Amino acid sequence: MNIAELAIKYKIVTAAFTILFAVAGIGAYQQLSRLEDPEFTIKEAVVYARYPGASPKEVEEEVTDPLETAIQQLGQIKNIRSRSEFGFSQINVEIKDNYDKDTLPQVWTELRNKVNDAQGQLPPNTTTLVYDDFGDVYGLYFAVTGPDFTDAELKDYVDFLKRELLLVQDVAKISLYGTQQEVVYIEISNAKLTQLGLPLSSIYNLLEKQNLLEPAGKVEVGNEYIRIAPTGGFPNVEAIGNLLISDASNQPSSSSADKTTPIIRLRDVANIYRGYEEPYNNKLYFDNKPAIGVGISTVSGGNVVTMGQAVEKRIEELEPFRPIGIEFGEISIQARSVNAAVQGFIVNLAEAVLIVVGVLLLTMGLRSGIIIGFILVLIVLATFVLMNLYGIALQRISLGALIIALGMLVDNAIVIVEGCIINQKKNLSILDSLKQIVGQTTFPLLGATVIAILAFSGIGLSDDSTGEFAGSLFWVILFSLFLSWIFAITTTPLICYYFLRIKPDKDNKDPYDNFFLNTYKRFLAFVLNNRLSATLILIATLTLSVWGMQFIPQSFFPDSTRPQFYLDYWLPQGTHIQTTEADLKQITDHVLTLPTVVNTSTFIGKGGLRFILTFSPEDANTAYGQVLVTVNEYDDIAKTIPLIKNYINQNYPEAQPIFNRFVLGPGGDAKIQARFSGPDPTILRQLSRQTQDIFYANNNATNIRDDWRQPVKVIHPQISEQRTIAAGLTQQEISQAIQTQFSGLEVGTYRDGNKLLPIISRRPPEEGSDAEQIQNTQVYSSAANATIPLQQLATAFTTDWEDPIIRRRDRRLTIIPQCDSAQGPASTLLSQVKPLVESIPLPPGYMLEWGGEFEDSADAQAQLFAPIPTIAAIMFLTLICIFNALRTPLIIFLTVPFAIVGVSIGLVSTQQPFNFMALIGFLSLSGMLIKNAIVLIDQINLERAQGLPPYQAVVQASVSRVRPVTLAAVTTILGMIPLLADVFFAAMAVTIMAGLAFATLLTLIVVPLLYTLFFRIKPSHTKQ
Repeated sequence: MNIAELAIKYKIVTAAFTILFAVAGIGAYQQLSRLEDPEFTIKEAVVYARYPGASPKEVEEEVTDPLETAIQQLGQIKNIRSRSEFGFSQINVEIKDNYDKDTLPQVWTELRNKVNDAQGQLPPNTTTLVYDDFGDVYGLYFAVTGPDFTDAELKDYVDFLKRELLLVQDVAKISLYGTQQEVVYIEISNAKLTQLGLPLSSIYNLLEKQNLLEPAGKVEVGNEYIRIAPTGGFPNVEAIGNLLISDASNQPSSSSADKTTPIIRLRDVANIYRGYEEPYNNKLYFDNKPAIGVGISTVSGGNVVTMGQAVEKRIEELEPFRPIGIEFGEISIQARSVNAAVQGFIVNLAEAVLIVVGVLLLTMGLRSGIIIGFILVLIVLATFVLMNLYGIALQRISLGALIIALGMLVDNAIVIVEGCIINQKKNLSILDSLKQIVGQTTFPLLGATVIAILAFSGIGLSDDSTGEFAGSLFWVILFSLFLSWIFAITTTPLICYYFLRIKPDKDNKDPYDNFFLNTYKRFLAFVLNNRLSATLILIATLTLSVWGMQFIPQSFFPDSTRPQFYLDYWLPQGTHIQTTEADLKQITDHVLTLPTVVNTSTFIGKGGLRFILTFSPEDANTAYGQVLVTVNEYDDIAKTIPLIKNYINQNYPEAQPIFNRFVLGPGGDAKIQARFSGPDPTILRQLSRQTQDIFYANNNATNIRDDWRQPVKVIHPQISEQRTIAAGLTQQEISQAIQTQFSGLEVGTYRDGNKLLPIISRRPPEEGSDAEQIQNTQVYSSAANATIPLQQLATAFTTDWEDPIIRRRDRRLTIIPQCDSAQGPASTLLSQVKPLVESIPLPPGYMLEWGGEFEDSADAQAQLFAPIPTIAAIMFLTLICIFNALRTPLIIFLTVPFAIVGVSIGLVSTQQPFNFMALIGFLSLSGMLIKNAIVLIDQINLERAQGLPPYQAVVQASVSRVRPVTLAAVTTILGMIPLLADVFFAAMAVTIMAGLAFATLLTLIVVPLLYTLFFRIKPSHTKQ
């Protein structure tokens, strides 16, 4: 009793499971999580270290190097990148690909331990922080504006909103951008201090001690033990001015005049007020209105659509608490884009299903088409069940995988239905017809299905970010194809048993006797009678196609169709952040006048929060700003960017504007990057300049720069150690005096409820803060009980140049000159500049590596191809098990290269790039061709086993398999049509459609030809 007979005998069980899968599939579809693009883990953490007062070189040598040395001891490290700046170090730690989101927390714990262990090797005043939420994505990102409100009032409302929204379902974390740090300024007059002879250090000590919280103990009262809490501190900012800084009791004189010295309070010598930190760290403008950005991330495994709806509902409930004048602006609302994207994907899937079912109805008749169409829908619903069970969301890749699989999903059912019809026409009963076709094809179809699944397994076994991003493609293919085999040998026979009864042909007419098949039979006979010529023509065709592959554009991942782009605005390094702000406000004013622009979000001093997974925010830099521009439609981007670029080039000649579109998939930054590593920063800069000169010489290169930026000026007061010692001063006292004169010195903390405000001491504006005043900076000497001008302590004041940013990679100094392609794929530009850059002579100890898209693509392909030998071996063994032969698997494998013929023609003619998804399409194409070849050769063996002469068996089997093989190819090809409009899948769709179309035609010729050659079957000249 075979499987078909069992399915029919236990029809209630079969029907029950069929209905169960259908109903469960509908329910699973409703429950599936929804995303626009699949998630992938950013396997990176950041170690921050602060070393106040140190130069970039000192930070690199004294902080970055010891930390990198400790971190590199971890065996999980893939690479380490560091950035050393004035008083600050940032180390990006990337983990090897084989660690996932479940194992990374343990890695981060070990990383923290290594950083803590290295703390003893760092300078005493160095602080460190390990930040492992680097990859958080804020799917809901909006701006809160209130032109009539102060920054503090706006922040109070945002804090209230944050407390409330953290309680909403699926909300994991809320981060803010653009908040202005409130501070208390104490502007102390240097003239008054000099007149009164008051040292700043004594004032600072009083400020620090007055606002400290100290326990006052407890007292026993009867049976109670009551805490004592004395009042004190500063109840408000004005109270700071009441601080007593001098009275008669602390004056060092015994004369009567001294005893009448008045009491001096801080307000007598200082202007005290509440304000905002100057200069600020970062700022946000929404449509050129000051704003605070609010980013909300979803819990792991949560539904961003559900979270977005819940947050919007809660904001509506909190509407009575929103002050009039405060408004919300949308920066990025992923819940809506996900809804729209998933809806579009579902429409594409529905269109593909209708196309496939329509083809089946036209080619196989009404009843056969309905049966196979029902099985197809059942497979899709059952796949939803498994996707829900394994936590695979509805997103671009998973739904695209279903569309790709549609044609293959009906292959097995087509073979069963076709066999059932043919057997009944041969006068077999419906039950015997089903038993025979299912018995003959169960294991060959299983083997063919396994091989088709294995063809996609390269992406499923790839553990890098690209594999993780596209990994759901493999799992959905696995689920759906395996289910297609199960339903083909169970549900399909049951339905056919009741709804596909065909009357036998009374005149025993040959079912394959028609014009189309007779034409194919004559052509096949002609090929087999001219095997040498046919073989040479096929080899020449394949060779020509391989040669034509060089004309196909190359890329990694395509741009997103998101109706947004962003401008990275760079001024010369060292530019004051207020200059950057002023430029960007003027630029944004112009951008908002363009008819295609909906809104703008302007980030100053730092990139915005990560609101989509493929976006990497820029590090903090006063010379940097970013404008996120939302346009009406995606196509408006191409019109809008040149208008903004021309405006900036005409009005801001010192600026470097870099325009970026969002990409689909991993990657980012400049497309072309040349990494030079070596010991000497000067030589590295020379190599960078030479490389950039090569880039500039190419008219297609744009956005040319390097990541060390320009050198900046630094003022060096040459302090005399002898004079300093004579004055009884220390280096710290001198540095603090200079900082007080210009930037301001933090001297304490003011507590205001749950807020902690730094107290900043600085000079009044009227006493000057320009560079010329540095010589007149007064430094108080307690030994001399007087202030001493800095010019008396310094021998000279010099201005030098220094590297503001020192970057390293894997503990080697590394500089990256980089650029993008103005037009066309970056691979074309790279092929032009790469030989020229590699011809630059490198001194001993220096090396060049290529990063950017070249490295990302190479790494992804390496991960994809790494398991290919194993996969090919498993495929070959599977074929050996199916056929119990060696020559047959060789024949099947030799058909695969002919897929190149169609791929080359398709991609060259459409000028679609051979990107990562096209590569996956090509690998999957091999599985489809092998599956077709298995079905064909299995039929040849079957015909021979039934007694037909070898040559007749080859021809008869080839003719009998034309319809199922062609029909499977046609359904796959036409089912791909909806994907042609999707920029992410377009290249893959063209690859599969063109490759399968040509390869199917060639397979029906190549397989019989190779079979006769390998098995030495000579053509029979009798009339066939």
